[in-house]
Amino acid sequence: MEIRQGDYGKKVLKVEPGGVEAIAEKDRHGRPGHLFATWMSPNLEFATIYVGALGVFFGLNFVQAVIGILLGNGLGALAHYFLTKDGPRYGVPQMVLGRAAFGRLGNILPSASNAFAAGIGWFAVNSVSGAFALATLSHWSVTTSLLTVVIVQIAIAFLGHNLVQKVERYLMPYLALVFGWAAIVIFSKSHLNAPNHWYFPGAFLVFTGAVYGYAAGWNPFAADFARYLPAKTNPKSAGLMAGLGLFTSATVLQIVGAAAVSAGMRNYGANTNPVADFTHFLPTSLGKLVLFGIVLGSICANALNIYSGSMSFLAMGVKLPTNLLRAITALVFGIAGYLVAHWAATNPANNLENFLLVMSYWIGPWLGVIFADKIIRRNKDIRPLLFAKRENWAGPVAFLVGAVLSIWLFANQSYYVGVVPKHNGNFGDIAFPVGFAISFVLYTLFGQNKVKGE
Repeated sequence: MEIRQGDYGKKVLKVEPGGVEAIAEKDRHGRPGHLFATWMSPNLEFATIYVGALGVFFGLNFVQAVIGILLGNGLGALAHYFLTKDGPRYGVPQMVLGRAAFGRLGNILPSASNAFAAGIGWFAVNSVSGAFALATLSHWSVTTSLLTVVIVQIAIAFLGHNLVQKVERYLMPYLALVFGWAAIVIFSKSHLNAPNHWYFPGAFLVFTGAVYGYAAGWNPFAADFARYLPAKTNPKSAGLMAGLGLFTSATVLQIVGAAAVSAGMRNYGANTNPVADFTHFLPTSLGKLVLFGIVLGSICANALNIYSGSMSFLAMGVKLPTNLLRAITALVFGIAGYLVAHWAATNPANNLENFLLVMSYWIGPWLGVIFADKIIRRNKDIRPLLFAKRENWAGPVAFLVGAVLSIWLFANQSYYVGVVPKHNGNFGDIAFPVGFAISFVLYTLFGQNKVKGE
């Protein structure tokens, strides 16, 4: 094991040293309960609301949308529970743990996928909603608002883990209060029985895939924010708090989004301000509080996105002779994310829907390999594998085959339509469960000999 050097401990305003090395026991601190806020706060923001609204925009009624929300978030939170448990045990980021199944070089592929999806893609999605909210609240231009939000987000991630955790914990009460108040108002104005169509399986499966892509988008971060917990921490408690925080916040606000459509929220086209459209039917004072909450929520989400995006990039094996490697990487990803966010702001609805589905396309196969490996090893200690120069080609091969086949056959979005939905428009999108199943089976078949020999 490579142990992280430097003095950090519980310091909040000190730059976190090192990269993806294991955290020494002297620097371990915190309680499992803290993870509830860590995963609650980043979902209390506008992108979560709009994901829920997508179901009704697709033609589902409220009850049907809620079923898709519960199913998608339930699957994402369940995986989050199991992945978080390894954080206190090994003290390394999630993508470093993936080296057991993927090997040192093979792990570059999923690590790079998460680095760019989280550090740039998710960062852009949340920065756009925060910029729209700040522009509406302050009457600044969207560009100025975007730059302001991004600078704050980068500063938090640059300093590192302890500040990120504090921000999530201290902002949660305000976010929970204002969004809870908004939920009551929205439900009082909604008409939950309309429409009465049942677009199954097409719209339902596409929507469930988008919800799952949102929740599972946090899975590659899971151990990143549990690795500072003391090694003696009960792993089940850590996993439960993380999974519960993710499921509760995402589910509640997505249900609010589904209800908001029947209350008057519109589907958004290019060059619109979706956040202002959401708050215009709230009382003025509450609307301003919610707008400020959306700004804070985007900061909570993107502090995690930049931080873990930089961790995934370093998990590819990047090494430079500087103790500020993680911090510098976070800065670079923040700048790149700002440029993508500036482009994405012109069409937030279409870009978000497609991005969520793309997230599910690669995370499904990745989880298939990770969980197959965990089952084969049956909780064996993987410390000797995490920093060793070894390969396990069954992992990347199973991952690639599962991703390519599932996308080719079953993807269904505006950028690409797979073979099956192309000939049956009502089939929907089942790329993520198919990708999981293919990768899981392939790794189970071909990875056993490698695992047994270690």
